[in-house]
Amino acid sequence: MKSRPDRQEGAHHAHPAVVQPNKPALLKRMNRIEGQVRGVAKMVEEDRYCVDVLTQISAIQSALDALAMQLLENHTNGCVRAAIKSGNGVAAVDELMTVVKRFSR
Repeated sequence: MKSRPDRQEGAHHAHPAVVQPNKPALLKRMNRIEGQVRGVAKMVEEDRYCVDVLTQISAIQSALDALAMQLLENHTNGCVRAAIKSGNGVAAVDELMTVVKRFSR
């Protein structure tokens, strides 16, 4: 990931905006997940069998986990690596571990 100094920092975080590697593939994954979620809503509207709905929800969770892992890999190989090289590795690794713990629950 490369920092985008020309973009303003988000009001929520004090981190610079980044350019995601493989952004088109990530967006394609997100669009597919969005379609799956709409499909589940339609299944509920149509009073579909509970197990079928739950199966689709499980597929969505798996897809979200795979997306999160890809983003985590991008972050580690981009932002964290850059922070280590610039001498800010301790904070970056602490932040990384906080995120990893969030996903390991």
